[in-house]
Amino acid sequence: MLISSFIIQRELYTKIISLAQKFPVINLTGTRQYGKSTLLKASFPDYAYVSLEDPDMRELVLGDPRGFLNTFKNPLIIDEAQYAPKLFSFIQGIVDAQDKPGMFILSGSHNFLLMQSISQSLAGRSAVLRLSTFSIDELSLAKLLPKDCNSWIYQGGYPRIYDKNIEPADFFPSCIQTYIERDVRLLKNINDISLFVKFLRLCAGRSTQVVNISSLANECGIASQTAVGWLSVLETSNVIFFLEPYYKNFNKRLVKSPKLYFYDTGLVCSLLGLDNPSQLALHYMRGELFENMVISECYKKAFAKGRNAKAWFWRDNNQNEIDLLIEKGGTLYPIEIKSGETMQNKYFSAIRWFKNMAHIPTADGIVIYGGDTDFSGSEGRFISWRNTGPVFS
Repeated sequence: MLISSFIIQRELYTKIISLAQKFPVINLTGTRQYGKSTLLKASFPDYAYVSLEDPDMRELVLGDPRGFLNTFKNPLIIDEAQYAPKLFSFIQGIVDAQDKPGMFILSGSHNFLLMQSISQSLAGRSAVLRLSTFSIDELSLAKLLPKDCNSWIYQGGYPRIYDKNIEPADFFPSCIQTYIERDVRLLKNINDISLFVKFLRLCAGRSTQVVNISSLANECGIASQTAVGWLSVLETSNVIFFLEPYYKNFNKRLVKSPKLYFYDTGLVCSLLGLDNPSQLALHYMRGELFENMVISECYKKAFAKGRNAKAWFWRDNNQNEIDLLIEKGGTLYPIEIKSGETMQNKYFSAIRWFKNMAHIPTADGIVIYGGDTDFSGSEGRFISWRNTGPVFS
């Protein structure tokens, strides 16, 4: 995908091109500023493009959807399509009549609203894909990955930061404001926006923690039901995700609540009030931010293949824990995440304990750490934060 004077190849490109040759409709979701429009324009340069963010275009579509589709013949990209849910029924009629691959490419920042319209009118006719911010592999290939781990965590992967060379401290406040004004208000009738911002900051402070609704609600000064609704808004708009606990085939008492993560650590750093990457070195949440970064990379890799991540964490009531479990072909891959830059064999102790306890097919352990060198030892592999791509592929 073209950005200013350089090209960043999105990993999702191959999948979206492939599916457009098989499905009549492609749906791409991802929150604002993730690069959806740029990816679609670069992937389908011969398609007509309209954005329903444009008030005039939106009025035309809402007032005369049939006339709009007669004017803008397919193949057609419709950006922010969730603004015109009635349009989907007319698209269904055209798709059923012509039944050709790659007729419509629909994108939207609101996963729930878009998927609701799809399920009502385009079920079975469309492929659904998700886009996140830049991954480590994408930036490495473009030779734009920040020079060290702290800088990468602080800067995050929002495309506009790299496109316009914007300082994160300047980018994220306006990004958050735009997200709330355009996306949150559309999804939820929230009267006290300042209280929602406080809630968002509290969520940032709980990144990688097991979700405790009562604690979160009490600290924010809202009802538990409101906290549940606001978490749903953040998840629906692709800002946060939940890593579920793994408890198959085990008889022990296990934690059964999910952990909370953000898709982009740059956003978390901004919400925590960090002004530069040097502050991360001694920050009390550096370990959590490192873990969030690694696990979000796991999800980005899955999305790039058009799949949901088969990933969990594991923890029992005695605080024995594995940071990340990935399942491939019926085998579990236990992964520990350590922000330190030095390899230490003690990092494998939890993995060793888990493998002895699990009694199911389990691969050798992997420790993803803050150093720059990969190393295979007797107990498993040390993988640099820079090289997580092959692990999650």
